[in-house]
Amino acid sequence: MVAVRGVLFDIDDTLFDYSGSDEAGLLAHLGTEGLLDRFPEPAAAVRLWREVTRAEYARYTAGEITFAEHRRARVRRFLARLGQPDARNMPDEEAGAWFAGYTACRDAARRAMDGAPAVLAEFAPRYRLGAVSNSSLPHQREKLEAIGLLGYFGQALVCSVEHGEAKPAPGIFLAGCALLGLEPHEVAYVGNDHAVDAVGARDAGLHAYWLDRGDTGWGGSREGAPAEGVRVIRSLSELPAALAAPVTPAAPAG
Repeated sequence: MVAVRGVLFDIDDTLFDYSGSDEAGLLAHLGTEGLLDRFPEPAAAVRLWREVTRAEYARYTAGEITFAEHRRARVRRFLARLGQPDARNMPDEEAGAWFAGYTACRDAARRAMDGAPAVLAEFAPRYRLGAVSNSSLPHQREKLEAIGLLGYFGQALVCSVEHGEAKPAPGIFLAGCALLGLEPHEVAYVGNDHAVDAVGARDAGLHAYWLDRGDTGWGGSREGAPAEGVRVIRSLSELPAALAAPVTPAAPAG
């Protein structure tokens, strides 16, 4: 039996309501741009935006493009799908400005996920806390500060832009453990993406907890049982009891 002494969290759609703010921000921005009536319903706009986002974010995490380039690529690809003339050749400045308009609307709707503040407040005296995210450090620090959660983590944040590799690579999880001053078998990782978060953490030797709230648009839903060694929780409110239950040492995939 191994005592968990630290907990690392994913950020988007685990602690921060990315999907909710993304939807609200997109629809507000499309309304401002006069593009919302190009869709049969608002949900169709959100589906297209998320399809494009997943594709371009995958290119970013694979190291094919930078974080800033992936943002501009999302704009060009989205507008091209709407039939916007010359969208594929939109200048960087123009694409960046369009994305900035979207982010301003999105950031106005920022909020913590249900249960996140309460769980972190409960855990702070008992565990060393940190976060590991496929994003940039300034971006995620700003986000956590805006929703009142940054103080729980201090400097214990690892982001793929600065680290140089993205989840599910083992190294980024191990970097999070190092910031906590703990060995991987002493650390639990909690995230909403089964493959990227849960399986990635398990393979790095951490105790993996998949936060399966349902289809968040970021891999939260899948068919079949979770992978071996992955424990499932349906909400953050289930996490304290899950961590209190006996656990066996996590073993990296060989």
